[in-house]
Amino acid sequence: ITAHNHNFAVDPDSLPQSEVELTHMDLNDSTLEGMRHRNLPLFSVQYHPEASPGPHDSHYLFKDFVKMMEEWKG
Repeated sequence: ITAHNHNFAVDPDSLPQSEVELTHMDLNDSTLEGMRHRNLPLFSVQYHPEASPGPHDSHYLFKDFVKMMEEWKG
């Protein structure tokens, strides 16, 4: 069981599937929790990746961000 605080949510049908990859979906209410642009250095999650349940569960997001910035610095 988790607590949700979704005042706003992105409608997945409003996104161009050719440009945006849906990466995280909530299994309980089917809200979009994460997405990544297919060509640009952009990604987003709708939760606090540094929060529970464990200290390293979302560590890959921070690694992905650093890698993305290193690749795109110009």
